[in-house]
Amino acid sequence: MKQIISILLILISLLSCEEVIDVDVPTSEPKLVIDASINWVKGTAGNEQFIKLSLTAPYFESNVPPANGADVFITDQANNIHTFIEDANTGIYTNTTFVPEINAEYNLTVTYQNETYSATETLFSVPDFDFIEQNLEGGITGEDTEIKAYFTDPEDEENYYFFEFIPSTPIIKTLDTFKDEFINGNQIFGFYAEDELAINDSVVIRNYGVSERFYEFMFILLQQTGTSGGGPFETQPATVRGNCKNITNPTNFPLGYFRLSEVVEITYTIE
Repeated sequence: MKQIISILLILISLLSCEEVIDVDVPTSEPKLVIDASINWVKGTAGNEQFIKLSLTAPYFESNVPPANGADVFITDQANNIHTFIEDANTGIYTNTTFVPEINAEYNLTVTYQNETYSATETLFSVPDFDFIEQNLEGGITGEDTEIKAYFTDPEDEENYYFFEFIPSTPIIKTLDTFKDEFINGNQIFGFYAEDELAINDSVVIRNYGVSERFYEFMFILLQQTGTSGGGPFETQPATVRGNCKNITNPTNFPLGYFRLSEVVEITYTIE
C-alpha cells in the first residue's frame, strides 16, 4: 500500500510541474508585401482606389508594420500616370482619379528604400449575377445554409473567377476560385455553405474577374492556408510568389500581388 501511495505522489508531483519553453523561431530580413487590388465595382466610377504596402514580421508579432514613404504609381496603356499618395503613416496609398478600362493593361511601380518593384496586369471583366438560390437543410447533417449565386459564363473565351463571401455575423469570410474549363458558355454558380447562418442574416457575395495567373496564385495560396494545409509550425510546400518583381535587386523579391478586376457585388439576406 505504501508503494502505491508513493507512486501516486510522484505522479502528482510530475504533473504539477510546469516549465516555460521559449520557442526559437527563425527570423529573416523583412520583405515588402504589396497588396495592390484595383477593384471596379459595377455601377461605380471606379476612380477611388488604394494600395496597401506592409512588411513581413516575426511569427509571434501581432502588429503588421506598414511600409512608409514609398513612391507608388500605376501607368495605363496611354502612358497616363496615376499617383498613389500615402494616408498619414498607414502604409495605405490612395488615388481618387483612377480610370478603369476593361481589357486594358496597367503597370504598377513601387519604389521603396531605394529599390524599385514592378508588375503588369490586365483589368478583366465579370458577368452579372442571374439569381441566388438558398437551401436551409444542406450539408451532411442537414443543418448548413447553402447559397448558390448563379451567373452565365461568356462563350468562346477562357474565364477565371475569384469569389468572396462575407457574412454579417462574426464568421470568417470564405474565399474561393473557379475557372470555366469544362463549363464554357454555360450558367454556373459560386457556392457557399455555413452552419452558423440563420434567417435574416446576410451575406455579401462578390465575384471578381481575374487573370489565369492570379487564379493559379490564389488557388495555391488557399490550399496552403486551408484546413488541409497543416498547422502553423508545419513547413509550407513552397513560397507563393505573385506577379510583383524587384527589378533593382531580384533576390529581394516582394510578396503579394497586383490585380485589376471588374467586380459584381450583391448582399443576400437569408429567408
